[in-house]
Amino acid sequence: MTISIWRYSHLALAVSSVVFILLASITGAILAFQPISEQMAPYKVADLDEVSLAQTVEVFKETYPEVIEIKVDASHFVMASVFTEEGDNLEGYFNPITAEFLGQKSEPSKFFQWVTNFHRSLFLKSVGRFFVGLCSFLLFVIAITGTILIVKRQRGIQQFFAKIVNENFSQYWHVVLGRLSLVPIIIITLTGVYLSMEKFNLLPEGKEKYKIDFNTISETPKRDVSEFQLFQNTPLSEVETLEFPFSDDVEDYFTLKLKQEELVVNQYTGEVLSSLKAPMVEVVSNFSMALHTGKGNTVWAFILGLASINILFFIYSGFDMTLKRRASGLKNKYRREECQYIILVGSENGSTMHYANAFYKQLLEVGEKVFIAELNDYTEFSQAEQFIIFTATYGQGEAPTNANKFLEGLKQIKQSNKCRYAVVGFGSLAYPDFCQFAFDVDKSMEQHFERTMEVTAIHDKSLEAFHQFVGSWSSKVGLKLEIPKEELTQPQKHTKTLKVVGKTEVADSPDNTFLIKLKPKKTQQFSSGDLLAIYPKNDYRERLYSIGKVDGNIQLSIKFYEHGLGSNYLNDLEVGDKFKAKIIKNSSFHFPVKAPKVILIANGTGVAPFLGMLHQNKKHRETKLYLGLRTQASFNLYKPEIEALLIEKKLSDFELVLSREADQCYVQDKLHDNASEIAQTLYSGGVIMICGSLAMQKGVLGVLESICVEFTHKPLSFYQAQGQLKMDCY
Repeated sequence: MTISIWRYSHLALAVSSVVFILLASITGAILAFQPISEQMAPYKVADLDEVSLAQTVEVFKETYPEVIEIKVDASHFVMASVFTEEGDNLEGYFNPITAEFLGQKSEPSKFFQWVTNFHRSLFLKSVGRFFVGLCSFLLFVIAITGTILIVKRQRGIQQFFAKIVNENFSQYWHVVLGRLSLVPIIIITLTGVYLSMEKFNLLPEGKEKYKIDFNTISETPKRDVSEFQLFQNTPLSEVETLEFPFSDDVEDYFTLKLKQEELVVNQYTGEVLSSLKAPMVEVVSNFSMALHTGKGNTVWAFILGLASINILFFIYSGFDMTLKRRASGLKNKYRREECQYIILVGSENGSTMHYANAFYKQLLEVGEKVFIAELNDYTEFSQAEQFIIFTATYGQGEAPTNANKFLEGLKQIKQSNKCRYAVVGFGSLAYPDFCQFAFDVDKSMEQHFERTMEVTAIHDKSLEAFHQFVGSWSSKVGLKLEIPKEELTQPQKHTKTLKVVGKTEVADSPDNTFLIKLKPKKTQQFSSGDLLAIYPKNDYRERLYSIGKVDGNIQLSIKFYEHGLGSNYLNDLEVGDKFKAKIIKNSSFHFPVKAPKVILIANGTGVAPFLGMLHQNKKHRETKLYLGLRTQASFNLYKPEIEALLIEKKLSDFELVLSREADQCYVQDKLHDNASEIAQTLYSGGVIMICGSLAMQKGVLGVLESICVEFTHKPLSFYQAQGQLKMDCY
């Protein structure tokens, strides 16, 4: 498969460093628990921000005849080395307020020491440290290339954290966890590289020496240590070490090391004799060590542990996706020069290949010579008679990376035979550019070949839609193809339990239409215009219905068919029944929140999402509804709800259009009569939404196109590109 430079780099780096990354991640996850276990030790007895250095030094000098040193470690435990009245040396943890000895300094367990050494050098000494540092750098580059791939997938940096459609377990969680772990992983890798450079002395040394004029050191005015202004103004939390004078000689002094500075202090007067700013290399090294290990911060240590575990998952999910792409690779039985049927595939992640390969095998089964290739491998096919193109869409309506050269190649390469073609697009209605590249391919192919059939756009890899394409295409070319369902069957994912809380009777409607209300779990997020996928036979067969959100419930309008799989299933449900279904986000068909005016156009059951949108129109945005039905009796199902919406001013205006009674016209006829209103709505930035049958959509689009050309002197496509035309038809 031809893949982008970013994906190739991402994969190549992962493959080349997988062993080192695996070992570093496992040991890193283990070591993340070391600072957590250290923080659980009972040695932290005070808030060091509230305790001054003067307080601690005074109480230590009062308690012990000789104090050598006081330290504050990363966990904010106070350590000291002192001599007691009995002459015993005490080293360990102390209470900074009372100077009480709390316990000996605890050494890391042998297990953590072993893991630390392995994590740092793999027991290979300098060679191991080099490879660990290189591994950190490679992991950093992998994180950057992965970020670029996510930005490309999400159609821009602004959409980086936008919702992701869950089409594949490994792919979905690879992206989701990658976004959440990005910052910790970058910090881990950069600090790892920095610390490795430090170990190899690749960083500049900035250590200066104190400049002390011993001739001017004075013992007066003598002050008690508790009166030293520097000590009084320094909280213990800022201290790293305080070394006490070795003797009573005035030339001996306190050496105070803070996080950003080192000072020497006259032991009699408290005067600062000299000071040095901590070298930037040392400051950055200490900061890097804290960030890399999590010492002193249990929350950050926990985050580092999760990030390390996530890296292990990235290794699994990344290779799982790669193997699936390779498994769906293309293999041919015949050479291209001898094949009449040519299958061309555009796939970003390999799932479209699965369908294309199944179609390829069936053509072979019925005895046809067929050749399958990627769209970028388009060339001259001397015996070609039929092109069948299967393609996904990537990014903002763009070509998958193995199809990004196809449209240009189509212009340059001529076929010797007169050929026909068919295009099948795979995508998700959750994205606004649903199957856009498939439509672009169809438009370009039309300039060179004769179309066998209209574009087939398949949502969420629907098996039913794919089988319909196979049947239609087969009948048009005179073949009998039937792809076994088990070759394409995929398990249902992410279904949720819904409860029936209301339902009308089919018998009460002259059009065999009924309303059903479903109660989801409180945690389930959805909006009017989203789609509900049901599985009537609990198998691969999926039926989609447009959702109206009313009082927090899902409301569907269903046309009952005697042999309809979905409508029979829903009609057989009783109030109180529960079943599983899946809500699919359809953000491109949500009610616009900023448009000055909205025109809703529906026929039949297509009114369902609009009723929900109107219920959600709490700001009373100017909205007009055109509803096409057969008879006045057909309207009785929706009449109470629409009248209530008018009274509540959530619906500004309403046009009922009847095709079998009164004027006997269609919604497009009413739009033509109100052409100036439609034009003004578009011109002023308003939005038109269409939901219903494809036949209605076709008629409406024709009228809208003529209105735009006549009144606004711009094509309808201009307003569609502006997001002022939203459609969900079937």
